[in-house]
Amino acid sequence: MTTSPIPARLARLRAALGEADVDALLVSQPENRRYLSGFTGSAGWLLLTADTALLATDFRYFEQVGLESPSFELLPVERAFADVLPAMLAQAGVQRLGFEADFVTFADVQTWSKAAPEVVWTPTKGLVMGLRAVKEAAEIAALRAAIQLADAALGAALAQTHAGMTERDLAWAIESYVRTHGAEAVSFDTIVAGGPNGARPHARATDARLPVGAPIVIDMGARLNGYCSDITRTVCLGEPADPGRFWEVYHTVLRAQQAAEAALRPGMTGQEADAVAREIIAEADYGSYFGHNLGHGVGLAVHEEPRLGRTNPAGLVPGNVVTVEPGIYLPGWGGVRIEDIVLITESGAEVLTAAPKGALVG
Repeated sequence: MTTSPIPARLARLRAALGEADVDALLVSQPENRRYLSGFTGSAGWLLLTADTALLATDFRYFEQVGLESPSFELLPVERAFADVLPAMLAQAGVQRLGFEADFVTFADVQTWSKAAPEVVWTPTKGLVMGLRAVKEAAEIAALRAAIQLADAALGAALAQTHAGMTERDLAWAIESYVRTHGAEAVSFDTIVAGGPNGARPHARATDARLPVGAPIVIDMGARLNGYCSDITRTVCLGEPADPGRFWEVYHTVLRAQQAAEAALRPGMTGQEADAVAREIIAEADYGSYFGHNLGHGVGLAVHEEPRLGRTNPAGLVPGNVVTVEPGIYLPGWGGVRIEDIVLITESGAEVLTAAPKGALVG
């Protein structure tokens, strides 16, 4: 019988409440809610104190709470959450309440504080995200499975890529493989961006035909058992029409990525990791064409903590799972981005993504 991770997660959160100077936390961010309770419904609120675990939701999910969150006491919501909030807080004996200031809206806080003016409403940021940033063994196993599925989906799609396909055709080939091989969904809208479209890092797949001889950026992922993967490869359909530029840009990005992956280790800051790749790209005179961060955490959400970027001074720790995805984007020509998912270990880093990085297809 598998041991639930929920009690240990709740214990870590409860230890953090005192540091945040609150005696309870109200949780409504979906991935945070799932992480702490196991509840996968689309609507619900957790109230957590040192010795109380309450879950408020509506009729649609009453049975689901019993199945997924047996250690939580269910509080039925008949009309609006604000209606049950005062009794919820009174039952838990809350005086100073933390709320997720980085998720809830100003309107929500206005409504809730009006319903429960007797408590001190205290904004908090990152309490649960900080816990989620360090992955447990079971989470790492789930991420490995999601990554393997994404690797397989990309390989299957590239094997059938040919002249005449559109960006949308290739995106659908990826998504259909993901969905027919066990995933709940793709992690995000699949990006397939050929030629000049690839100069936009988050371009959407269109009905444009895949260019022959130009870079094609493919960014995709699979969500499996709640956990996300995220992979980018840049390929060329046939030989590059401008081989000098293509290979210069491609190998610059590849060198930057490989150097960053080799450098990653516990204690390294997000800024330091980003600088390893950025310096290589800058030395090749493409620095102004790499405008985004090097990477981000991956888990229940495809973008979470920790961040590898110029503004993150926090140090990495074992159990962090991050992307490494440098890129160069040249307006009018296209882009090159290569992305892996990497696990920070006790002594360095392990690259979890196994998809080949050969650039030529078709």
